[in-house]
Amino acid sequence: MDASEVRERAGDLPREPGVYQFLDRSGDADTVLYVGKAVDIRDRVRSYVDHRGGKAASSRANGEAVSGPRSDRIRKMVARADAIDTAVTDTETQALLLEANLIKRHQPRYNVRLKDDKSYPLVQLTDHAYPRIEITRDPDDAATVFGPYTRKGEVETVVKAIRETYGLRGCSDHKFRNRDRPCLDHEMGLCSAPCVDAIDAAGYAEDVASAIRFFEGETGVLADPLRREMESAAQREEFERAANARDRLEAVEAFHGEGGEAVSSPGSRREVDVLAAVVEGGDATVARLHADAGQLVDRSRHRLDAPDGENRVASLLAAFLTQYYAERDLPDAILLSERPDDADVLDWLANAGVEVSVPGAGREGKLVELALKNARSGVGAADDPVAALGQALDIPRPERIEGFDVSHAQGKAVVGSDVCFVGGSAEKADYRRKKLTDRNDDYANMRDLVRWRAERAVEGRDDRPDPDLLLIDGGEGQLAAAQDALAETGWEVPCIALAKAEELVVTPDGVAERSSAASQASPDNVERFDDDATHLHLLQRVRDEAHRFAVQYHQSVRDEVSTALDEVEGVGPETRKRLLRRFGSVDAVREAGEEALRDVDGVGPTTAERIARRL
Repeated sequence: MDASEVRERAGDLPREPGVYQFLDRSGDADTVLYVGKAVDIRDRVRSYVDHRGGKAASSRANGEAVSGPRSDRIRKMVARADAIDTAVTDTETQALLLEANLIKRHQPRYNVRLKDDKSYPLVQLTDHAYPRIEITRDPDDAATVFGPYTRKGEVETVVKAIRETYGLRGCSDHKFRNRDRPCLDHEMGLCSAPCVDAIDAAGYAEDVASAIRFFEGETGVLADPLRREMESAAQREEFERAANARDRLEAVEAFHGEGGEAVSSPGSRREVDVLAAVVEGGDATVARLHADAGQLVDRSRHRLDAPDGENRVASLLAAFLTQYYAERDLPDAILLSERPDDADVLDWLANAGVEVSVPGAGREGKLVELALKNARSGVGAADDPVAALGQALDIPRPERIEGFDVSHAQGKAVVGSDVCFVGGSAEKADYRRKKLTDRNDDYANMRDLVRWRAERAVEGRDDRPDPDLLLIDGGEGQLAAAQDALAETGWEVPCIALAKAEELVVTPDGVAERSSAASQASPDNVERFDDDATHLHLLQRVRDEAHRFAVQYHQSVRDEVSTALDEVEGVGPETRKRLLRRFGSVDAVREAGEEALRDVDGVGPTTAERIARRL
């Protein structure tokens, strides 16, 4: 829309509080470009083309700076939009919350958008007669939980030291119930074997109590035994054992300074959140610390997908506050690294009884500094392969990547894999796999696999968030097939392929040209990253994991299929699996000689002869 169109449409809009949306209706479905809130919707929308002062032209928390010259970002958004939709509310607070919910639902390109990072690890002691100690990000409701902690490696060292000192079990409940003799952990000195009554309940409870005392801050409970072990090993001239004990002792003594500090909650503050934001370029992170009854009980880091030109911490914090707490209970107090620049947000928090402050010194100031430190660790890191990949592909940070591959044996037992990486790490809970129609056509198989994922996403049948990037295992043909599936379903997600032969990254640019004029096509859609580039290594990990997961599923499906081997006397299910895994298919077994068949476990001369004769 140009300026005259915006003015004309604004004249028909209500002069009441509410929310407005700039829409792009050029595709099959409306695309929400931008969501904003307003005290007077008509004046607010008109301000996009009328350069006026006042509140309508002030900085806004939803990612817009409208004072002075219009930003390129806003001009591009208005030019692309061809419709404006509105929703009237009774109060400004209702408009504030509706805006936050719409931004979270539609993820508009021109708004600040919240993307959650992984939470920090905790240590839990399960609620059992003989509690299990383990590191987790998803603790049991009834467990005794400590943390969270920022450095998982140190937590692993401490948990292992506790198990070596006090013999707490780490096995699953299933293994614990079904033991009739001590396991390897007992032999290694990591468990006192309560599963076979090698220790009584009272003795084990005392060891659990000692572990709890350590996590509550009594460092000597673990440090003293380790120090004695170190000194004893040194006297026996077992220097390697002494050095190992020394390293564990150092980790234990530094543990409680690592980040498990209690938060002092002055006055009536029962729950306190500490928020700090850091912006570097187009990348922004908000770190959140949460304290309950004076104890720091949760830490998390959240990424903000800030549009170009938006780099003010005050605006980003205002956007985060509304979006994060729209569907969560508010704490009693919030400590911030900078005061939000949106008066509506501050009024909303005040009306909800939340005390907001920006401490500059003292204990609270140190907590804000700790939150800032956490935030800085997630922004603009030189070794951040996810950010580097986004820059290399010229797309927003691809925090969530899904990788696809197809596996089959000459068109038989065709399956597809869909693996997921979040923040550069495998998210195995979000892995999916799919049986496909048997046919020896890699392109058609990939088209069906991606169409299956896209249809589930578009129809709201997939319980996972939409990814920021799809990675196809293959070259231009596989990518073109995936693009066809995306076009057919209308699922708009960036998609690339990684070809194995030369590790070339193939992008959609120019794919249509190549399919119609392959010989004259430009190679602009092929990227060659440096061999040591961290973002290339990330793509390779996703691709290789998709391949592994697909092959694993294919082998499972293939082994379930009835084959001519089932009719051979002396070939049972296990022998059949070994034959198929060794040679890959029944045809390959048929072509193998008797000598090669005899190399397979369970296949003797007589069975090899029968296989050769039958096939």
